[in-house]
This record gives sequence, structure tokens and C-alpha cells, in this order.
Amino acid sequence: MALRLPEIVLIDLDGTLVDSVPDLAWCTARMLEQLNCPACTEDEVRLWVGNGVEKLIKRALTGDMEGEPDPALYDEAAPLFMSLYKDNSCRLSHLYPDVETGLSWLQSRRIRLGCVTNKPEAFTLPILDILGIRHFFDVVISGDSLPQKKPDPAPLLYGAEFFGVSPDKALMIGDSISDVKAARAAGFNIVCMSYGYNHGADIRSAEPDAVIDSFAELEGLF
Repeated sequence: MALRLPEIVLIDLDGTLVDSVPDLAWCTARMLEQLNCPACTEDEVRLWVGNGVEKLIKRALTGDMEGEPDPALYDEAAPLFMSLYKDNSCRLSHLYPDVETGLSWLQSRRIRLGCVTNKPEAFTLPILDILGIRHFFDVVISGDSLPQKKPDPAPLLYGAEFFGVSPDKALMIGDSISDVKAARAAGFNIVCMSYGYNHGADIRSAEPDAVIDSFAELEGLF
């Protein structure tokens, strides 16, 4: 379906703009190794990501999407992972193809952009800087910017308020059911990338307004 050109677009980071799994997987593997826990593969980490660092650590420690590790083990693991990731957040991560092309096209239409992610700000801003795309965004709403994170609509509503735009004139671009739920609750339209992190499920099953394979396809949606 054809979408109305929005006034603002809020865009997810991991799995949408950036493939960050290689760095997350490396840090997760080193964490488990240092804790003498069972090893993990990059493919497993690719299934575990998408709901914030806390969930990733818990899933790595238990091998279960909804697992709850021993609190003492988690308390040991969390600062270890944070330290590893702080120093290795963007060694292997990279932009998906055509991301800069799509962002430039949106800006050429005078659409204002924000980045909305569940990743903590201490990791988000360096990644945007290192990969050279921070200048596209007027606001960056990270996982610790507000008390709530996606799928709660609060980060998206905060973005709409920041720009002074009503949700019906806003678009979210993401890759997961968390993004779809947040967008629906906030009253945004939602476009999803086919290649992202959705725990192995086809994002089409979440029924976003559109699914595309590349940021280069954005122009054809409106």
C-alpha cells in the first residue's frame, strides 16, 4: 500500500541501520568464556538480540529466550559484558547496504530524522559516530533515555513531541515485532526491514504497513 510522506521518521538502530551482531556475539562469547559457561555461536546471538542488553545477557547465560539466570551469576556477568562491549562496540559492526542513500533521500524531502533504540546511550552514540551517520539525526533516544523502552510507545511519543509533530504524521522504521508494537501503540505508521533481528521469525507476520529489503526502496513507498 502507498504511504503518505511523513513529516518525521524515527529509525531503529540494531538490525535496521546497523548489523551489530558480530560485535555483540564476540563480546557475549568472551563473557561466557570468562565465566566458564557454555559457549554460544553468532547464529544464536542473532536470535537473542533485539530487546536490550539485559535480555541478551540473560539469554546467553540460560540459552533460553525467557530464561532467568541465577541473580548472582547475572550480577557478575552484566558488568563484564558492559566492559567488553564498551571497548568493542564497533570493531565488526557495519551499516547495511544503502542506509546512507535512504537517509539522504529522506533528508532531501525535508523529513526530520530521529534514532530510537533500546541500546544504552554509551554504546549508541559511539556507533553512530564511528559509522558516520550521527549527523542525520536531530534526536537520539536510547534505551536509557527514558524509564520505558520499546515495545512501550513512550520513546516514539517522546520523539514526536520533540519534533512537535502528531503521531499520525510520523513513521517508524524498524526490524522487529518490538518496533511494530511500539509504533502501533504510539499511532505511527511502521515500515520494517526484511533482514533484521526478529528472533528468527518473518517480520511480515507482525503485519507492519510495509516490508522492504533495502533503504533504497524507501522512495517507492510514498
